Amino acid sequence: MAAYDAVFVGSGVNALAGAALLAQEGWSVCVLEREERLGGCIYTSDELTLPGFTHEVLASWHPLWTGGAAYGELKDALDRRGVEYLNTDLPTGTAYPDGSAAFVWASLEGNVAELDRHAAGDGAAWQAFFDGFMANADLAFGLLGTELWSSAGLSLGRTAYRRLGRRGLLEFAGGTLVTCRDWVTATFASERAHGLLAPWVLHTGLGPDQATSGFMTQVIAAALQLGGMPVPKGGGRALVEGLAGIVRDAGGEVRSGADVERVLVAGGRATGVRLTDGEVISAGRAVVAGVTPTQLYGRLLADGGVPAPVTAAAERFRYGRAEMQIHLALDAPPKWSGDRADELSRAAIVHVTPGLDGVSRAVNEAERGLLPAEATIVCGQPCAVDPSRAPDGTSIVWIQLQELPAGRVKGDAAGELDVGDGSWTDELREAYADRIVARLGASISNLERATLKRVVLSPADIEALNCNLVGGDIYAGSCALDQNLLWRPLAETPGHRTPVDGLWLVGASTHPGPGLGGGSGYLVAKALTKPPLAKRLLAKIPGR
Repeated sequence: MAAYDAVFVGSGVNALAGAALLAQEGWSVCVLEREERLGGCIYTSDELTLPGFTHEVLASWHPLWTGGAAYGELKDALDRRGVEYLNTDLPTGTAYPDGSAAFVWASLEGNVAELDRHAAGDGAAWQAFFDGFMANADLAFGLLGTELWSSAGLSLGRTAYRRLGRRGLLEFAGGTLVTCRDWVTATFASERAHGLLAPWVLHTGLGPDQATSGFMTQVIAAALQLGGMPVPKGGGRALVEGLAGIVRDAGGEVRSGADVERVLVAGGRATGVRLTDGEVISAGRAVVAGVTPTQLYGRLLADGGVPAPVTAAAERFRYGRAEMQIHLALDAPPKWSGDRADELSRAAIVHVTPGLDGVSRAVNEAERGLLPAEATIVCGQPCAVDPSRAPDGTSIVWIQLQELPAGRVKGDAAGELDVGDGSWTDELREAYADRIVARLGASISNLERATLKRVVLSPADIEALNCNLVGGDIYAGSCALDQNLLWRPLAETPGHRTPVDGLWLVGASTHPGPGLGGGSGYLVAKALTKPPLAKRLLAKIPGR
């Protein structure tokens, strides 16, 4: 029987980051992935469309990773393994139906000028927002980078109280609950500014009228200016291979095609795992599961003696809206329309939407079980940052649609498509993709004639690629307030510890939520390597 200090179930970015951090601390680590490829939602393919075109099949952009604590500690080791990040000064823009556009730049000066272009005074409003945000950036980013149910979380609260006072702390806390609609409309006069920022809440699993969406909009706006939109040269597989290499070089094991059937528990403590083929791998210090709560408590711990309230809560865990992806291989770079076509062609991600109300309407339609009549199109242009993703003179387009119904489709808000019994058939998938590509073609003049091949992934296809993405929910669980922050993943067992001693839960289902940041993997690795209290107290004694 193989034996390690820690066994990780799954190989998403949180598991790999946590495993690499532990490996650097001298732990023996084993990472087990049920699929034949490593990386979870980081899935780079050279075969999705045509030879020579490198596509990120699911997640594609890494600003949360390069701005996160895990990358900060692993960067030197990844650099030695050839992981190189490329970036841009123009991370995002929004293209509107009338041919106008607005942008977020990776500089304060650029954003002040951009916002003033659309409404006098909005540039000063951006400056005031950014200055105010940065004055307490440690609190804002700390909220998303701290184990909230811990002494560190308590310390963060004390810091906020000492700095802000009682009234200031209440104001700060209330500000984290504001909606995107309320914040953008109170801050900026221009509807172009509203439509520039509102689509970004979709990338947090929220809609613009949900609690905390305004806070997340501010976090993302600041992060875009500070960090741009980096991608690893050659594709996300470079990061996956780099993290796996850190583990292997330290004597650990990273194995694909290894499906864990059970987490083994003895005396109330996780002792290892058993694979579906019967192999047992022991874990002397920790088992870390990069799965959803429903998988953990419904499958991996089916006979693990978990308290009944926790099991019941896991059964009630809700999944959010579904997603579709469309991948295009083009024989030429996209030709955007409008007077800012050059900037649109340079932007890493362009949202195509009528604006704030358009995003809100599409979210509402999806949450009512309908295919949106005018969905927000997330148009990624990886070659704008990394030209190596396609042969010279060609390009790729990565389209993400984050406003699709969870579960069966009840109807089409546009009244055009026959949804049949509501399941994602090939016919419904391609018909809906036709609508999206036709709309995008109104903004990209050569889209139809330049397309060499199109591949569409429906919510059902996405779930088939990764069992954590239930129903095509790429964020592995609704991010509504009762399943977010202090309450993620479950109010009955928040944070990353589980009721089973030595068993930890990481991934998008846990705090700080979705995104390629590695946050939960980092938090668990730090908790596991934290010196015992007695040792920490002794270290504070003068002369020791």
